Parts: sequence; C-alpha cells; structure tokens
Amino acid sequence: MDKQATRDAYGKALVELGQLHDNIVVLDADLSKSTKTADFAKAFPERFINAGIAEQNMVGMAAGLAAAGKVVFASSFAIFATGRAFEQVRNSLAYANLNVKICATHSGITVGEDGGSHQSVEDIAVMRSIPNLSVIVPADGVSTRLALFRLYEQPGPVYLRLGRPALPLLYKDDTDFQIGRGIELRQGRDATVIACGGMVSLALEACRILAEEGIQVSLVDMHTIKPLDQDLIIRKAKETGAILTVEEHNIIGGLGGAVCEAVSENYPIPVKRMGIEDVFGQSGKPDELMQYYGLTVDKIVQNIRLLLKKK
Repeated sequence: MDKQATRDAYGKALVELGQLHDNIVVLDADLSKSTKTADFAKAFPERFINAGIAEQNMVGMAAGLAAAGKVVFASSFAIFATGRAFEQVRNSLAYANLNVKICATHSGITVGEDGGSHQSVEDIAVMRSIPNLSVIVPADGVSTRLALFRLYEQPGPVYLRLGRPALPLLYKDDTDFQIGRGIELRQGRDATVIACGGMVSLALEACRILAEEGIQVSLVDMHTIKPLDQDLIIRKAKETGAILTVEEHNIIGGLGGAVCEAVSENYPIPVKRMGIEDVFGQSGKPDELMQYYGLTVDKIVQNIRLLLKKK
C-alpha cells in the first residue's frame, strides 16, 4: 500500500489551492521545511509570510489578515500552535470567529526523538474546548487534501492536526469527505472501533485479523472531532453495543472523551478508550514509541476481545 505523510499532502494541497484562489495567504513560524509550507512559499512568495520563531505573533498576524478578507493558513508544530499560541488562538481567532486555519504538523508521539517537550498529546483536548473552533484529524494524505479543499469553502477558525510519519493511503480522490461526518470503513455487528489520524490504518488491520476469527467489527474514521458526528456514533452504539476509541493522544479530552460524552448522554454502552495513558512522551524512534505506549494492532485486537466480554 502506498504511503504519504499528512504534512506532505498538506504542502502539496496548499499549492493546488493557491493556484485556484489568489486570496489565500500562508504563514509559518520558521518551520516551513518541516511543515511543508515551503512548497507554497516557493510557488507564491508574495503570499507567504515567515513570522519567525514567534507563534503568538503569527496567530495575531493571521487574525489581521483574515479580518481584511484573506483566507489564512498558519502552520507550526502542534505543540507550539496549541500551547505557546493558545491565548491568541482563543481570543484573536475563535472569539472573533475569523477565517484562519491552524494547520499544525508533528503531532503526537510519532514526532520521535524530539521527546516529550515536542510531542503534543493534549492538543485535541485543548483545541476542542474552544468555542467556534473546529478540530479535524485526517487519517491519510488523500483525506488531508480533501479536508483542505473543504476548509477553504467553510468559513471560520479550524485546527487541522497533521503528522510527521508516512501513513498508508486509505482513500481515493473521489471520496465523499464532509466536515462533521465520520466515514464508516467497515461494517460489523459485534463491536465498533472509532479512530482518528494514523490510528485508522492500524485499526483497519486489527479488524481484518478479528474477521478471520469470526468477530465482525465496524470501523469509523472520525476525522472530525468537532463538530462531532453524534448521529453516527449513536447509530453504531445501537447496532454493535460496544465501542473502542483509538487515538495517538491522551485518553483524557480527545476523541475518546468526545465519544464517551456522546454515548453517555444518548445511549450508554461499554466504551474503552485507547491512547496515551495520561503521561508525557519521551525520546525514541516512532515505531518503538508506538509499541511502548501500546498503540499497536495487537493491542487493538486485545482490547476488542476484552470489550466484547463486557457486552
């Protein structure tokens, strides 16, 4: 299966959008080679601004440009875009409901050797708590591109969470990608896995393994954490009676928390959250870290088996 990093897909899609729309402006906090906004800077230097190592200032600049009618894409590493610039994202963008897309790369523990200080495991929780702000976590390069085109069409502030490693390409260019609507990749009667980002491809493999044992598991790519597709979640809760959430993020406040909120208020069933167990990351190779923190195909299979016993 072909692979592509979501950050690479982001850089290429930005250039496509720039060719179609001259009101797009791209900002970066001195990380354009890593976030891949350098592609846009090369193609449209007059519409690219390097704000330097000053994420708070970058977000303030983005707000001003959006207030003047531009569609702004602003990028940095996830830990800086959501941590260092939180006040500006909240007060300058979301409070004013401005048309700025915060497209943050290098999220989660798969940043690798940079270690816990650079591994954002709380960014989804932080961003989805801000009013007016949508939160999207694509599962592959194709859906990243589709998301970007949708984001241009949809006004308002957005947090787009992107990653460093190459991920299997799961979708085709004609996929019906809609913000706020999850995508059901597999249908099953025994349980449901709801995943986002890089965990979707791992969950897909786990579902295939379980199918060989006669266990039929539904799989939902919940690429939009906010606004959450509650209708799909409740439907799968009723159809399968058990849900496992899987994310490369703290189990507190992220996808798992959002799903639990929806289920507990509407149709309570057993739910297991799988992710980072409320700890910081550490330095290591991405694959080794995923193994260490239990974000593996085998662990997904194991958790589904345990969850079935609770039905």
